[in-house]
Amino acid sequence: MGTHVIKMPDIGEGIAEVELSQWHVKVGDLVVEDQVLADVMTDKAMVDIPSPVHGKVIALGGQPGEVMAVGSVLISIEVEGAGNLKESAAPAPVTVKEPAAPKAEAVVETKPAAAAPRSAAVCQGPMVAREANERPLASPAVRKHALDLGIQLRLVRGSGPAGRVLHEDLDAYLAQGQSNAQAPVAAAYAQRNDEEQIQVIGMRRKIAQRMQDATQRAAHFSYVEEIDVTAIEELRAHLNEKHGASRGKLTLLPFLVRALVVALRDFPQMNARYDDEAQVITRLGAVHVGVATQSDVGLMVPVVRHAEARSLWDSAAEISRLANAARNGKASRDELSGSSITLTSLGALGGIVSTPVLNLPEVAIVGVNKIVERPMVVKGQVLIRKMMNLSSSFDHRVVDGMDAALFIQAIRGLLEQPATLFVE
Repeated sequence: MGTHVIKMPDIGEGIAEVELSQWHVKVGDLVVEDQVLADVMTDKAMVDIPSPVHGKVIALGGQPGEVMAVGSVLISIEVEGAGNLKESAAPAPVTVKEPAAPKAEAVVETKPAAAAPRSAAVCQGPMVAREANERPLASPAVRKHALDLGIQLRLVRGSGPAGRVLHEDLDAYLAQGQSNAQAPVAAAYAQRNDEEQIQVIGMRRKIAQRMQDATQRAAHFSYVEEIDVTAIEELRAHLNEKHGASRGKLTLLPFLVRALVVALRDFPQMNARYDDEAQVITRLGAVHVGVATQSDVGLMVPVVRHAEARSLWDSAAEISRLANAARNGKASRDELSGSSITLTSLGALGGIVSTPVLNLPEVAIVGVNKIVERPMVVKGQVLIRKMMNLSSSFDHRVVDGMDAALFIQAIRGLLEQPATLFVE
């Protein structure tokens, strides 16, 4: 048997050190070639480090949150063959996870990584006993799902890589009747004194840094306007009924993208990036709309490029493609960068008013709140209308309040009279 030492690879772009974000293996695990060993975070991206060999993990070179120099020992693996010590850098990273901009963060991949092998211990059943202070691996969405179901994650055996608990593991746990939901009602009222400390590392640390940077550097101000979307919702329903089967269903988002494109013709100062160090504002002719998308690790901003050249269905298809890629961790770095203005929406959970944080170096972000039916006075009559607020934020260093208000009013006019979206 021999030892294969993998050193922290040179990820490029002049990076001399990276932060070890997460291990996907532990000492004693058997690994195969191309299996993801660890996530490391650079200033610009999170990268998955794969294994170049088959073997058994015998030593880890650092702890999550530790900053490691390029060339330092990352992991040691026992391999078949001669006993001489082999040292190598890990193969080229196969997965790139783009760090979030202030409003939208998440994980992306440039190409699929090989799935981690599941050990017999992992696949023996849905229940496992962990130590009380041992934190099982699981995504935020799985943790929330478990909390909603009343399941203690430490009791659930994970079938994912490195024993990660998946949604289907919760389903298997429930199927065997071992959920806390089956416990006596009194258990729901039992006192709890447990605490959980979560280290802010990796992607979450980068998110925190960018959010703090955005709020400290930009002079945020928000503007909220109410919009009657009855007419455009009727148009959307009509188009879906007529063309939905052949062209795909339209949500409200492609209409909002179109409204941005048209309104920006008169307000080019909103479609801009501000380099506050060089004191230069760059106005773009192309409209690259960032569309905030929810994922298990937070909000991400995939970019609909050249929205000014897209039809409704083209925009809808691109939004859907990018959203699916982002949620599945398949979006590339290019698909998550280069936006010139951002559109953020929580859909039905959008609330009445929000104060979105700018996606620096952009100077404007348009926030969409939920649609509600309310009685409104229209030409002296009380009618039920579909109403929606736009809660938008701007960088007051480069955008005047009057211009911001006029810009949102222009969007309002386009959405309330949807034919004007298509009049050239």
